[in-house]
Amino acid sequence: MKLDIIIGYLLDLLLGDPTWLPHPVRLIGKFISIMEEKMRKKNLSAEGMKKAGILLVILTVGLTYLITWGILRLALFFSPLAHLIISAVIIYFALASRSLVKEAKKIYYALVEKDINLARKRLSYIVGRDTEKLKQSDIIRATVETVAENISDGIIAPMFYIFLGGPALGMAYKAVNTLDSMVGYKNKKYQDLGWAAAKFDDLVNWLPARITGYMIPLIGAIIGRDGRRGYKTLQRDCRKHTSPNAGYPEAAVAGVLGVQLGGTNYYFGQAVEKPTIGDAVKPLEVQDITETTKITLLTSALGLVFFYLFAIKGFW
Repeated sequence: MKLDIIIGYLLDLLLGDPTWLPHPVRLIGKFISIMEEKMRKKNLSAEGMKKAGILLVILTVGLTYLITWGILRLALFFSPLAHLIISAVIIYFALASRSLVKEAKKIYYALVEKDINLARKRLSYIVGRDTEKLKQSDIIRATVETVAENISDGIIAPMFYIFLGGPALGMAYKAVNTLDSMVGYKNKKYQDLGWAAAKFDDLVNWLPARITGYMIPLIGAIIGRDGRRGYKTLQRDCRKHTSPNAGYPEAAVAGVLGVQLGGTNYYFGQAVEKPTIGDAVKPLEVQDITETTKITLLTSALGLVFFYLFAIKGFW
């Protein structure tokens, strides 16, 4: 019945990611940081750093899967109820619907209160780009882009892998995603060490990103936005993004909202030009943040129903 997935999903919607609660992703991040420090101390060549990066991916993802699988097996040894509870909690940790919406709304409220410095600060917690000098329209754009991309990375992709291979595979996906967010940059520091993490992240997100992209126009139509434009924009602009996957949910959201995403971003003080996605049917407005969060929550619900139907039909 996949009861553990339903419970985990509902826990995520209700609780989000409380800062006081120890989170497995933070432990994964700590492990990555320790391993990176050890690898850099060896003063490896560029080729050596690439090999170290491959090893980092294997160790991080492999250990995450094995430890999660071991915990679940141990819980099952005690009782089926213990297994159900532990499984649901792990699934709860793997999903990020509530926390994604919560962080976006913090930025929204700061903008509504005309506190642009607070909005910049809150935005810096969820994006990798420089935020110190962003205008209001840039803050809105960055928030919409990040939330749109994370509909796949933070919700649909882990849900996909949980349905496919259980909580252990879902947490393994989170390990891949955490690796990419920490070392998968294409700058001088990480171009070698992070190469494997970035490539593997592209691979595991390939199908979930496309599933997400095609769900969003349907959700747009349900909430009274332009679902047809969302679909057309997805078809036209999905491959414009520098990422082979992020363009799908971003293009779909841009089309549904009738806004233009992409353009100039700054990373570590360096300007990076990205292709524009979507058409500026209207200017970006603060309300676009709340519309994107609405799309996020409804897409997560659609994803749950979609994967559940596949599961009960025996497709996996």
